[in-house]
Amino acid sequence: MYLSTFKPLFDFFSALFFLLIVMPIVLFITIYLSIYYFGNPFFLQKRIGKNGNIFTIYKFKTIDSKNEISSFSAFLRKYKFDELPQLFNVLKGEMSVVGPRPDLPGYYDLLKGKNRKILKLKPGLTGYASIVFFNEEYLLNQVTDPVKYNDEIIFPKKIKLNLWYFNHISFMLDLKIIFKTLILPFKKN
Repeated sequence: MYLSTFKPLFDFFSALFFLLIVMPIVLFITIYLSIYYFGNPFFLQKRIGKNGNIFTIYKFKTIDSKNEISSFSAFLRKYKFDELPQLFNVLKGEMSVVGPRPDLPGYYDLLKGKNRKILKLKPGLTGYASIVFFNEEYLLNQVTDPVKYNDEIIFPKKIKLNLWYFNHISFMLDLKIIFKTLILPFKKN
């Protein structure tokens, strides 16, 4: 009942409310990055959505043409401000506030058996696995082969965490995940 009826409404109105609150920040970042990148401040990428459908995710651009990250971009990434444009993905119905993070083709779309249950969910701005792997970028920077580490260690754990979420989904669980997501960047490491 929650998943099919209330969650889509919760997603839409939460995203709209949050977007209205953060709109000055979104505008500032958009203008700043437009100047810094001499044009488009957004990073667009194809991701796997609900039922394995492909959609375009919106993020703020944080890597320049030399593959470098400025201190401002590092700040955006650390506090997840680069993800704010995904509120528009939620408003469009492509994403949820809480759910498995959308991944590139070649991961969720290739799941088999019971693991494919994850594809019944819209990808989320945050999720249970997002909290557990909040420092994923740091972890990947510590290994010699980040792709292998992701494929063999992180992604299988994310599947288990996302299946757990799928089997326990509720309004209260979503609220807990949202709350933990909001405070996580401000906790000392």
